[in-house]
Amino acid sequence: MIAALLHDAIEDQELPYELLAREFGARVAATVAEVTDDKSLDKAERKRRQVEHAPKKTDAAKLIKLADKASNLRAIAFAPSPDWSVKRRLEYIDWARKVVQGLRGGLPASRGTIRSGSRGC
Repeated sequence: MIAALLHDAIEDQELPYELLAREFGARVAATVAEVTDDKSLDKAERKRRQVEHAPKKTDAAKLIKLADKASNLRAIAFAPSPDWSVKRRLEYIDWARKVVQGLRGGLPASRGTIRSGSRGC
């Protein structure tokens, strides 16, 4: 849960990995680092890598990525930024779908612990 709350700390707030590890533990810091994009790369490359690396993530990182994409999609659907055209929103949705497809496997639903149609998910 802590890693989920801090998932953008390195990427957007430039919080040092070492500080996260010291304050929240190595496991939290490693999970946050795993979901962090390399901002030294251009946007297209970062997006490509998210699709490519999604299947290789740990279960914890997959859950955080899935929740982050769901949150972003909800924002686009219900409160889109005025400078995001319909075209840009549709492109984001298409890209997010590719990332989410890569997150399959290893999550509780794929192991049968959460049944399809369950209200708990």
